[in-house]
Amino acid sequence: MIPESLAALVEETRGQRRADWAGREVWLANEAWGQLAVSLQGAQVLHFLPKSPEDATAEGSLTNAPEAARGAGEAADGEDALVPGGWLWVTPTPQELPGAIRGGIPLCWPWFADENTADESPDRSGPMHGPARKADWRLDAVDEHEEGVELHLSPLERLHGQLVPRAVIQANARRLHVELITEHVGETPVKITGALHSYLAVEDAFACRVEGLAGAHYLDKLADFAERDQQGELGVRGGLDRIYRSNAELVLDDGSRRLRIARQSSDSAVIWHPGDTPPADTAAEAARHFLCVESANTRLDPVWLVPGAQHLLGTTLSRADDA
Repeated sequence: MIPESLAALVEETRGQRRADWAGREVWLANEAWGQLAVSLQGAQVLHFLPKSPEDATAEGSLTNAPEAARGAGEAADGEDALVPGGWLWVTPTPQELPGAIRGGIPLCWPWFADENTADESPDRSGPMHGPARKADWRLDAVDEHEEGVELHLSPLERLHGQLVPRAVIQANARRLHVELITEHVGETPVKITGALHSYLAVEDAFACRVEGLAGAHYLDKLADFAERDQQGELGVRGGLDRIYRSNAELVLDDGSRRLRIARQSSDSAVIWHPGDTPPADTAAEAARHFLCVESANTRLDPVWLVPGAQHLLGTTLSRADDA
């Protein structure tokens, strides 16, 4: 579920191209295997819609359903509207630069939230979620094949004195896979955290169920990091912000679609929704259509990198009914 203006750019694309959206350069693909949109600010996946012969008709076009878009209640006259379709959600009112875009899959690096584990500023006053999500990235390579595409990206400027990140995005008719790779090129150990902050599109966040966390221990950030255990599967009925100690594969069920979320090198699963008090850049009605299910390294599983070492944080989205 993405803004109508972005959906129009994707639909107008034949093959691959670059375009401008919301003041950012975006890379777009609309091919036989599906659709993909990536912002070069933050190396951020904004949209993914897989296509296969059996479901192309069922998934439908993003921009051929204006009544459905209006029914989602995301826009007033003269504003952007959210258009159904795709596995990711993007706010219809993105911040102007240098702000970050809320939605898609932001890269939180080299720290998660305000933990500032790898912050090099004298007073550890670096930005929430680190500098990567607002930085400009270059597209280093596009590897095409019949089944899909693989993108390789790296920051235009150095973001850390000892650490170098890069991102790999793989998309095809069956899955979306994102990797955030950190290489230590310095001389002293560094503790990092981070996240692939996935905003997954849903019919209604407060009617969702996340399977795979039953019995897991978690920190409740809305209760001053109180430690609790999940009783049964997680049903989302309002705002929540939890860090689960788990590396289990998860399934998000919103009543109409079941997405499988597999995570790599992540023992923290972050589940977040702002409830009825969404951030200033998103209306409450629009916010009802996302739930964040994140692959992360947090205070529960920070990573110590020594000189010469690498760390890969990954997330893979696929249909839960696929074999």
